[in-house]
Amino acid sequence: MDEPTKSPTPVVLATLNARYHHASLALRTLKANLGPWRDQTAIIEFTNSESAADIVEKIDSYNARIIGFSVYIWNVEPLTHVVALLKRLRPDVVIVLGGPEVSHETNDQAIVALADHVIQGEGEDALRSLVTAYLEMGQSPARIIHGGQPDLETIALPYELYDAEDIAHRTIYVEASRGCPYKCEFCLSSLDLRVRHFPLDRLLAAFEDLIARGARHFKFIDRTFNLKLDISARILEFFLARHQDGMLYHFEMVPDRLPEGLRDIITRFPPAALQFEVGVQTLDPEVGQRISRRQDVVKMRDNLAFLRDSTGVHVHADLIIGLPGETLASFADGVNTLFAMGSQEIQVGILKRLRGAPIARHEVPFGLIFDPNPPYEILATSTIDFNTMQHMKRFAFVWDRLLSRGNLPTAAPLLYPDGAPFYPVLAFSEWLHAAEGRVHAISLDRLAAALSGYLTTVAGLERSVVGEALAKDYALTGRKLPAALRPDSGAKASPTTSHDAAPHRARQARYLASGTAS
Repeated sequence: MDEPTKSPTPVVLATLNARYHHASLALRTLKANLGPWRDQTAIIEFTNSESAADIVEKIDSYNARIIGFSVYIWNVEPLTHVVALLKRLRPDVVIVLGGPEVSHETNDQAIVALADHVIQGEGEDALRSLVTAYLEMGQSPARIIHGGQPDLETIALPYELYDAEDIAHRTIYVEASRGCPYKCEFCLSSLDLRVRHFPLDRLLAAFEDLIARGARHFKFIDRTFNLKLDISARILEFFLARHQDGMLYHFEMVPDRLPEGLRDIITRFPPAALQFEVGVQTLDPEVGQRISRRQDVVKMRDNLAFLRDSTGVHVHADLIIGLPGETLASFADGVNTLFAMGSQEIQVGILKRLRGAPIARHEVPFGLIFDPNPPYEILATSTIDFNTMQHMKRFAFVWDRLLSRGNLPTAAPLLYPDGAPFYPVLAFSEWLHAAEGRVHAISLDRLAAALSGYLTTVAGLERSVVGEALAKDYALTGRKLPAALRPDSGAKASPTTSHDAAPHRARQARYLASGTAS
């Protein structure tokens, strides 16, 4: 974060990140391309947990003429408050918005009504022109500005703007391309006209400098890193040649595109160096076709098996709840099928209606009802009612805590001895909700106690079996197992165990028998 000076800073670029360890690639790219205004521009990053007044105080200390905000689905509500306060305190300041949340459907957005200008789409050229118009020519450009597509052959790269603090403590986001050739209707990338690539020699030279300065974790934001295989191979070879212990590289991959040439390079990386995020989203072919999601499931299965059996890659696979026409039963089949393919991590996401995304065309024919407030999550569909969707959202959170994060790798599988985890985890999440009144904000110790209580009182397992499994899990992390959870303890594991188990057994039986939530 740039620090204020005694003299005014003409331009401030700011955003609210979800967490401190995220660092905004967008702000750094915008600053890098401001030409003569670059060195007169400050970047300030906050998190969603900070108060609007504190954020405004910090921004106002720069006495800027132009303030630009990068707006996303996760920060639009708090940023609306920030912009409102700034405009009350500094009505003369020029507020410029950009980012995916304000690139479409701007007419009904409160934050847009407060701002002076909105740049839709990519903003490097547009912001430079806007700043020049104000600060050099004394002109005011149009209120809504279409950013166009900057030339990636000549665009200034932002990576030197990651400072020592960023490199030491934050995720280093990078990009090798922009755009996506696929038309998946839940995603804004479906609106892209083509895929463009950054010049590889310049890009790798920038990565070389980052590594020399100590960067160890690289997260590529490319939608389809393995689209152009010669570029993918060269980038992977670059990192392989420079790999050191502790280095990690994250890529978003198309799951059915992994030819032999790429496989050979991947096998040469040491375990845990590569993380692949594969967007499966649905395994129901009709749903996939409906939302323009094309994927070869046979090839995907083969590729995931290869990654599981022949590499040290950590596979993070995505599935989405609430797609048009998807039922609870078809989604359950998808989870169990993908789980059997061997993904180390399955992220269960909730469908969101992103502004501008074509998924909106299914709202009437498939009864899609979305929350009108960010993050615009699905509330119900014609095939999954509101009550069931609530169950599914709790399931998604418990799934993440128990399986995706690997918190209890020995004890959690006791829930699903047949290897099909969906319905058992769903039943446990509802039992946990009934017992605790929530599934969020539960410590790992309490979650372990709840799991122990469920496995012994509902699933009927011996306390010694459950206790031994939990002891192994706690030993893996070096944490001390609570006395009540030890294999030889006769104490109650948790207040959750005092609840009558019969209703929960009945609910689990209904899930398993019918595949519908009650």
